[in-house]
Amino acid sequence: MGPIESIFTAVHRIPRLHFAPSSAVLSVKSSSSSHQLGQESLQTFVETRCPSLNEEFLPPWWLFKRVLGHLQTAYAVVGDFSKVDKVEYDRTLLRTLDGGTIGLDTTPPADERTLQDDTPIVVVLHGLTGGSHESYVRAILAPACTPVEEGGLGYRGIVVNFRGCAGVPITSPQLYSAGHTDDIRVAVLHIANRYPRAPLLGIGFSLGANVLTRYLAEEGERSRLLAGCAVACPWDLVKNARCHIATQMCSASLEDRWFYRNIYSKAMARNLQTLVTRHADQIAKFGHAPLADAVTEVLQTKYMLLSEFDSKVTCVAGGSSPPFPFPSAWEYYAWASSHRMLPHVRVPFLAINSEDDPIVRVLPVEAGGNPCVAFAVTQEGGHLGWFEKASDTGEIRRWVRKPVLEWLRAVGEDLVADNRQVKPSHVVDGFLKEIGRDDIGCKVVEGGGHIIGVEGEEGLLAGL
Repeated sequence: MGPIESIFTAVHRIPRLHFAPSSAVLSVKSSSSSHQLGQESLQTFVETRCPSLNEEFLPPWWLFKRVLGHLQTAYAVVGDFSKVDKVEYDRTLLRTLDGGTIGLDTTPPADERTLQDDTPIVVVLHGLTGGSHESYVRAILAPACTPVEEGGLGYRGIVVNFRGCAGVPITSPQLYSAGHTDDIRVAVLHIANRYPRAPLLGIGFSLGANVLTRYLAEEGERSRLLAGCAVACPWDLVKNARCHIATQMCSASLEDRWFYRNIYSKAMARNLQTLVTRHADQIAKFGHAPLADAVTEVLQTKYMLLSEFDSKVTCVAGGSSPPFPFPSAWEYYAWASSHRMLPHVRVPFLAINSEDDPIVRVLPVEAGGNPCVAFAVTQEGGHLGWFEKASDTGEIRRWVRKPVLEWLRAVGEDLVADNRQVKPSHVVDGFLKEIGRDDIGCKVVEGGGHIIGVEGEEGLLAGL
């Protein structure tokens, strides 16, 4: 490879950053130890505090380019990450008003070390059928929650495990979905009530990124999360599942071509089938609730596409009524998509996607002109992959952890939140609620315990 070609290749592998024509102006500390404040555009904030977004991402040679997106995604699924990024948690179970259960996994555990009450908290939303055990979650939380003196950020991390995921029981005939935000809303309410002095920083992966984006957009200036980061967000669920426009970017959607239909769509559906199968006995106790009837049919079907599962289960049990149930998966996808919600986000927000992600086909880099959004796009990386070879140790690691940690440090230590209009909370009949909203709430219930983060969910494909 000649010098000119080498330079071109290196530049080509530097992430592309997209900002609104006029970035939001942020209030920032002049230094981490200073009380003096200054103002800085989001673009300057990102470009100076997230330097890895201005550096090339170079995958290892054996994840060769022609099918790199598929190989990066496959490695995220089949790679052995059990010996890296070990994280342990304390689990708290929250009961919601409808009788459902959410699992909050907090690290570091209380018996490991004590943190100050104002320590920044990373609130994590996992992918489709994941949880706190996922390697992509631990890749961020392990360094983020390592003490500063040991090279980490010294933060607290809390993973919100959706209903039925990561060992959380299903206790009501309602599950979760890419668009339902009330569970994260009450989880954040609980966390903010428990740690009122701590800045809360949201990060979501894949489906969790979609939920995070919708939550931030719906809350606007009322968001209890001071900033957000969406990693591998699916954005437009309709076009991901089935393209209706003939462009190169989305010509290979999940169910329009044999490979995508039989590899990705069926793999994700199989994970969801496995998940509900584990809870089949409990779901059967709900009698003739729509969820119980739907799961009975799912258990009798050997192979399903993702849209078929969503049509039978998610459409009827993926959230509260209204807007559920939906008449079809496609109407659910149209409602749950987050790309149209981006213009309404009102906190500093960093989105990171890969151009060769085989699952995510549309990248809304313009973000509706939202000055609060920074959008970073790598040429390669697959879905929740971004694997590279470390130059110093030779180990395979996720490149994306570098910009995410830089972002978390910046928004957790340098950002000063202003113009927030968070509503107060109160306790009604044992449930913590936001004043003015009586339809959702939560309370702590018995259960939980100590969770070892590297112990995954057997039978489920990881990394999705």
